[in-house]
Amino acid sequence: MQFSAEQIATILKGSVDGNPETQVHKLAKIEEADQGSLTFLSNPKYETFLYSTNASVVIVNEDLILTKPVDLTLIRVKNAYLAFTELLKFYVQFQTNKSGREEFTVVHETAVVGENCYIGAFSYLGKNVKIGDNVKIYPHVYIGDDVQIDDDSILFPGVRVYNSCLIGKHVTLHSGVIIGSDGFGFAPLEDGSFEKIPQIGNVILEDNVEIGSNTTVDRATLGSTIIREGVKLDNLIQIAHNVEIGKNTVVAAQAGISGSTKVGEQVVIGGQVGVVGHISIAKGSQIQAQSGINRAIELENRKWAGSPSSSYTAQLRSQVLYAKLPELEKRIQELEQKLNNHN
Repeated sequence: MQFSAEQIATILKGSVDGNPETQVHKLAKIEEADQGSLTFLSNPKYETFLYSTNASVVIVNEDLILTKPVDLTLIRVKNAYLAFTELLKFYVQFQTNKSGREEFTVVHETAVVGENCYIGAFSYLGKNVKIGDNVKIYPHVYIGDDVQIDDDSILFPGVRVYNSCLIGKHVTLHSGVIIGSDGFGFAPLEDGSFEKIPQIGNVILEDNVEIGSNTTVDRATLGSTIIREGVKLDNLIQIAHNVEIGKNTVVAAQAGISGSTKVGEQVVIGGQVGVVGHISIAKGSQIQAQSGINRAIELENRKWAGSPSSSYTAQLRSQVLYAKLPELEKRIQELEQKLNNHN
């Protein structure tokens, strides 16, 4: 699809500086753009590219003063970065604006599907499934019995949602996400083997949650594993049974949160962080990548690092000392030698 500079300016509530009929059909970075590309400039460090780019249309701040002539069309807006972000959202919505039911889908006769939904080929909807309006279910998605998915949610190819799980509005699940698989519950027996504990709870994803590819959220043993409103989970994350993650918390890739842990609101968890089970993490905590959290965090809005974790500033001091250890060892050996010689 092609759009004119004038059409884009209307969407962004900006003004056109140049030819309003200039056509674009793709988005690109300003330093890599070619003919037919739309890009943006917000960081002054990249202004030199404005005079050499091959882009057809560039979104710029309305107060930008050109230092050289440009042979392209500008769209002037109050904030170029935010405007381009809005355009990306519009582009994604345009790409995912599908509806209807493709061939080779299985939808149980008791399932209820709302208006303007899309169900891709080879998808499966089980008994008593309830799908809200404008939901997009891409090919090869499995939705188990008694699952509920609310309005405007998107399930990309290969998502698996086990029985009885509840998904809110505007939820995005990327390819390979598994919601509601069994929690890791096994009871040790006298002979050294393990007896599986049935996992009969579910998973609740509240509104505006987004979960990255190949992340798993286990169902609760009893009750619910709960991902609160606005939570963003990266790719390749393990959320164990009965975990609760607070509103607007973000978790980076390869992190793991063990069973029954309660994570507060607005927490930031870096990549490859490991969290033990049955603890709580206070609101506003920031945990550096590769940290190991082995005890509860009770103080709000603090930074933590290391494994086992300690305060971020303490970790920085420790790193300085670690770097000096070879020198300190050498000095100790010299002092010991002097003492031996003296004796």
